[in-house]
Amino acid sequence: MRMPGMRMALRVLGIIVAGALASGPVTAAAQQVATGSGPVHGVTTGAVTAFKGIPYAAAPVGANRWRAPQPVAPWQTVRDASRYGSDCAQAPFPPDAAPIATTPSEDCLYLNVWKPASARSGAKLPVMVWVHGGGFVNGGSSPAVYSGENFARDGIVLVSLNYRLGRFGFFAHPALVDEGYGGNFGFLDQIAALRWVQANIAAFGGDPARVTVFGESAGGMSMHMLLQSPLARGLFSQVAIESGGGRDATLPMPTLANAAKAGEAFAPGATAADLRALPVEKITGNLSMMTMAQPGYSGPMVDGRTIMGAPVDAAQAGLDAPVPVLIGANSADGFPFVTDKAKIMADFGADADKARALYDPAGTASGDVLATMTSADRMMIEPARAVARALASRQQVWLYRFAFGHGKFADMLGGAPHASEIPYVFDTVGHRKDPVANAADVPVATLMHRYWVTFATTGRPDGEDHQAGANLPGWPVATADDSSVQLIDGQGAVHVADPIQARLDFAERRAH
Repeated sequence: MRMPGMRMALRVLGIIVAGALASGPVTAAAQQVATGSGPVHGVTTGAVTAFKGIPYAAAPVGANRWRAPQPVAPWQTVRDASRYGSDCAQAPFPPDAAPIATTPSEDCLYLNVWKPASARSGAKLPVMVWVHGGGFVNGGSSPAVYSGENFARDGIVLVSLNYRLGRFGFFAHPALVDEGYGGNFGFLDQIAALRWVQANIAAFGGDPARVTVFGESAGGMSMHMLLQSPLARGLFSQVAIESGGGRDATLPMPTLANAAKAGEAFAPGATAADLRALPVEKITGNLSMMTMAQPGYSGPMVDGRTIMGAPVDAAQAGLDAPVPVLIGANSADGFPFVTDKAKIMADFGADADKARALYDPAGTASGDVLATMTSADRMMIEPARAVARALASRQQVWLYRFAFGHGKFADMLGGAPHASEIPYVFDTVGHRKDPVANAADVPVATLMHRYWVTFATTGRPDGEDHQAGANLPGWPVATADDSSVQLIDGQGAVHVADPIQARLDFAERRAH
């Protein structure tokens, strides 16, 4: 059997939670927590208390625009924490599978905390911190599928956060560089939020010594940043990277100097005061995941403080924090931007015949599938394997592939699309933008969610509960020359020789 029974799965979770929580009934006091900046009052629903819209830094507006996050002004009266704070300023992206639920604003440096309602200060529960994706130009912490309710249900203190996006978050300009400011303000926001967690999470019942950071897509790329940045060292104990790439093919990152040239093209001749006086709408423009490749926007850059270089290079050089890492991608984790088969093959140049033999030997693959698979291997799947191999000689690493794809979109792309694993990790499939009733979702979500909970709780994703007499499907650590992967699909999970190894070896050769 590759899948434990649902009854046994729930029993294991129940035991984990029961052992983790402080005992005692939920009281009104459990809804109020004193943070270092002031008291906040949350909302209890069932066995979970949520605190939303807590500021972790001052509003990055006016003189604080394009500066490192500044301290919050303390408050004395109890702050209402029943609603999300604004997600960060951005242009709309209607196709987003995780649409934000707030009106975006430049004033957006807020985070949210979900905790078991019965957990008391000092309970030392494991903590997880979620960093959303969206290409560094879209997204936020408010989408329904990112709710931390089911992590808290299962004994985790879950934190989600906003960080500056687009030109507000990732922008350099000669006038700012002259001031000593430059570049990855959104990454500095994430680091500031993690510092807030270290200072405050014990009051919510969390253990600051057991903090797992995790993110997907741009959030996964942010995990690579946190691993390599000296500024983030000591702020977390382990990392889970979902579809975070790892090579320049995923996210080419310019130097700070080249990023400043892009900034100059956006606002030629501007002084720092001119830049900080620009209207929000001018800075946001139409920059979204549909229009990212436009002049005057560089995205994240190599700044020598947060980003030292490409993730696989940093891993090979031993720059990453020596913590446990869970890393992987989805089976159809690509983007069908160009679906003309002749053009797709032409991009392989002299290797076109080899590519055709690997990806379309019978000549029957659709353009959508071919575009998705070739880009997934190049941008997400092979880079995850490369990072896992590079880290494996120094620390424990677990490599996965999420392959549960269903519905018209998955059929069109030939597998589990980009970001489709998120509702399973959060066990929030019912909160999807377009929920599809599918009985197969339940066991997959149970298993995927349990892996992440177990990783946060024990330091490894698999494990056995002797009291329950059940265990999660085994998941061996990766090795420096690994050609196997933990495959998670509708049948459960199994550690197998990678079924697309030949494709990944081909992608690796072309990456060098």
